[in-house]
Amino acid sequence: MTDLLLSLVIDYGAALLFAVTFLSCLAIPMPSSLMMLAGGGFVASGDLSLITAAGAAYLGAVLGDQTGFLIGRQAGHLIEAKMAAAPKRAALHQKATDLTNRYGGPGVFLSRWLFSPLGPYVNFAGGAAGLNWARFTAWGAMGEAVWVVVYVGLGYTFADRIVELADILGNASGFMAAGVITIGLGYWLWNAAKQAKSARAD
Repeated sequence: MTDLLLSLVIDYGAALLFAVTFLSCLAIPMPSSLMMLAGGGFVASGDLSLITAAGAAYLGAVLGDQTGFLIGRQAGHLIEAKMAAAPKRAALHQKATDLTNRYGGPGVFLSRWLFSPLGPYVNFAGGAAGLNWARFTAWGAMGEAVWVVVYVGLGYTFADRIVELADILGNASGFMAAGVITIGLGYWLWNAAKQAKSARAD
């Protein structure tokens, strides 16, 4: 399967990188990180140009963020209802909402690359919460630049170890997202216990 995906990058190049990053920003499961690593690898081999690979991935990601934000702005209540039917996605969506409400723009920035599993849900949550569009766009665009530069750059540097690198980065990203969820739940429990103690004291 991985070999097929890698061959698609060389066959369809920029169009595929654009489509994959765009769709991944809408919470549609896509191997976007692997595709960008592959794009960087093909830049190293001379089969793709750096501007083509990085530019297509970046444009797809930014437009995907904008589309997700608009969907959240126009249909936030429908998204919440849909998420409620899928517990795992509901948990990610809740953490994304908390991240957006608590940290605003910097939270958007970090969700593009450091906590990337939360990224699509931050797009929806930002739109639904009425986050300022210009602020969302500026922070999101900076975060996507980091995401694209890191993954295309790593693919270029480690062109002969793409699959192994994708596995390592995928595990690290999932671990960080799980950590965010765990910390969030811990904070919620601590806050609930504090409120209960205060109520008993009154």
